[in-house]
Amino acid sequence: MRRSLAAATVILFFLFFFPWLWGERREEPDPSTEDPPATDEGGQREIPPAVHDSARTLTVLIQGEVEEMTMEEYLQGVVRAEMPASFEEEALKAQAVAARTYTLYKIRRGGSPNHPEADACDDINCCKAYRSEEEAAQSWGMATAVYEEKICLAVAETDGEVVLYDNAPVLAVFHSSSAGATRPAGEVWTGDLPYLQSVPSPEGEDTVPNYHSREIFTLTEFKELFISNYPTANLSGAPSNWFTNIQQTENGAVTSLQVGGVSLTGAQLRGLLGLRSAAFTISFTDSEVVFSVTGYGHGVGMSQYGANVLAQEGKNYREILTHYYVGTTVGVYEE
Repeated sequence: MRRSLAAATVILFFLFFFPWLWGERREEPDPSTEDPPATDEGGQREIPPAVHDSARTLTVLIQGEVEEMTMEEYLQGVVRAEMPASFEEEALKAQAVAARTYTLYKIRRGGSPNHPEADACDDINCCKAYRSEEEAAQSWGMATAVYEEKICLAVAETDGEVVLYDNAPVLAVFHSSSAGATRPAGEVWTGDLPYLQSVPSPEGEDTVPNYHSREIFTLTEFKELFISNYPTANLSGAPSNWFTNIQQTENGAVTSLQVGGVSLTGAQLRGLLGLRSAAFTISFTDSEVVFSVTGYGHGVGMSQYGANVLAQEGKNYREILTHYYVGTTVGVYEE
């Protein structure tokens, strides 16, 4: 009996707890290195209307090699990599549609100059992460069959569907978790988009692992790091005087501030320091600078953990997507 109970405990751990740990370690896609355009007008490549995923062929740069695969196969790999398979089925469907939409948006605009030979790649700083069935199985263990079926269903049951604004695919960016609300694209990047605006997001410390985090720097560490990137900064005197003119949203995201007289956005400081998000506060000790951070990611578009909470509350994937992408509809793309 004791051996049976122990075996059952191990199985439950792998089925439920382990995937959350894996999902939290992965950094979500962050297109901040490539500012989104201010409008969706134009396009350099036509996409056939209402094509099934299994009938659309893509070229994808995987680990430096160009591979040919169907949209269906590509999306399965993206959803495996981008969202814990333990999430609700409707959240996984929302992730599949967002990934399909983002891919078609990029293709419609001529693809990425980083890889003109391929429609997409596995670099999260350019396109989307990608994970093969074999790679996922190494992490999923005994849950592989269950999770693989969920992933395949999420893609199949949303076959060909995309998020549309003015009858065109949107820039369907997403992030891990928000600090109470998503952020407008214009607060984070140089361009704004009508469908990437701030909306409430329901996740919190009860539903997101490491929702609150801290990054601590000694005064010397912070000075050396910051001045190496901004040589004109004046970091003399007490550290409490280094940070001035801090502007924040209602939910705590830092939009702008000055550090040693240098003007920065919260996103810029986040990137420099490796903070999990730009929703942070700053405190000090005699020898340290402490950043207390809420959420994870750039905060624009769909929150993955928020999507999972909405799914738990009974929302379907279309309701989740139209909540996060303002003024959009979900349907097949027709040129």
